[in-house]
Amino acid sequence: MASLLSQIDSLGRFVTKNLEYTLRVLLMVYLSLRATILDKAQGFRQIVGVISAQIYFTGFQALPLISVLALGVGAVMILQSLSNLTLLGGTQMIGNFLIVMVLREAGPLLVALVVIARSGTAVASELGNMRANREIEALESMGINPMSFIVFPRILGGIISVLALAFYFNFIALIGGFLITRFVQDMSIAFYTDSLMRAFAKEDVLIFLLKNGFSGMIIFVVSCYQGLSVKRSPHEVPQVTTQAVVNSIIFVVIFNLMVSALFYLNQLRSIGVV
Repeated sequence: MASLLSQIDSLGRFVTKNLEYTLRVLLMVYLSLRATILDKAQGFRQIVGVISAQIYFTGFQALPLISVLALGVGAVMILQSLSNLTLLGGTQMIGNFLIVMVLREAGPLLVALVVIARSGTAVASELGNMRANREIEALESMGINPMSFIVFPRILGGIISVLALAFYFNFIALIGGFLITRFVQDMSIAFYTDSLMRAFAKEDVLIFLLKNGFSGMIIFVVSCYQGLSVKRSPHEVPQVTTQAVVNSIIFVVIFNLMVSALFYLNQLRSIGVV
């Protein structure tokens, strides 16, 4: 009985701690958006410049890695689906399988993990070093709000980059992966694309925007929050960078699971199973 109470107490502390952390992160989103709208210390052109730099680093420079990952994932999934569905006599279901596995599930998660590894760590360490070197205080002394000049452009640039990378990943995985499998599987491109189009639904657009858009926001808000949490010592930077990676992965995975669970529960309810 004592052990059970101890576990319940630990779970309660864990939930309370994460709820408090979530509220702080959401408050940063609000403050950065409010500062961007109301603060006129820096012009619109400067903010656009920071957003463009973030998109270039997070989106454009990640294309080679995303390309290799998408080709590998697409080719493996297409080969596996073809081999198994052919044995079961359901080759026409290949489109449904790939839409579910690549576009709805694997794509958003893999793109988010790549962005966390590349850009999330970079943002957390950059802001941590700026805080340790008192560059944040220097900006504030000049009347520049760090929320509008540093945080908001990185969040917006990160969201745009993740959406663009996810679209690119899906395209390369579904089309490029198929072209690779043409060497070992005999299937016409017309049959393949027709199967994908018949499997694609309008709900997939909503899932794509929800998962990738909010994943981008989660990654960069958490990374900015952790970077700005550095007090004075540069020795804190590796610690907050690690914490940014851990928290980003946890929140992204939980959010993806929640969206998938709600979507499939709604589908089961629509056909009267639940």
